[in-house]
Amino acid sequence: MSNLVIIVTYDPKWPILYEQEKCRILEAIRHKVMAIEHVGSTAVPGLGAKPIVDIMAGVLQSADAEECLPLLQPLGYDDVTPQPENPDWYYCLGKYTRALAEATAYHLHLVRFISDHWKKHLLFRDFLRAHPEVAQRYHELKKKLAAEHVSDREAYTQAKTSFIDSVVLQARQQGASLT
Repeated sequence: MSNLVIIVTYDPKWPILYEQEKCRILEAIRHKVMAIEHVGSTAVPGLGAKPIVDIMAGVLQSADAEECLPLLQPLGYDDVTPQPENPDWYYCLGKYTRALAEATAYHLHLVRFISDHWKKHLLFRDFLRAHPEVAQRYHELKKKLAAEHVSDREAYTQAKTSFIDSVVLQARQQGASLT
């Protein structure tokens, strides 16, 4: 899969791909997972995104995440974890498949269930789902940043941080909560 930052038009197949992959993941690690969620831009109807389905699985502790790694390898997941600075984010696993003429990429994030990291991702996703005008502003920002940082995924991600943080703050101020 290319490491270039390319934003594509929303694909209505993304939620279907998530549901299919969620079932495969749960077959392998259901005993360790407290909850599993479709997160990231592919989880927001109408929002353009990098064509990567982000999945967040909540586990109780890092030992549970470590036990999941060998169980996920047969599904095609490889550990692509950068050195995480967040103690609630344990692993990022990447999977790339090519079926017929279609290519699909997945990122599976193993995180501590109900941590601030967990809540922040759900607040952001849910706020964008409920506020299409904010999702549209985010889409425009992502297209602009993708053009500026086409070859630098880390810079692209960093450049989005202040927008994401402002949306999460707004969601919290409006009383959104996740327990």
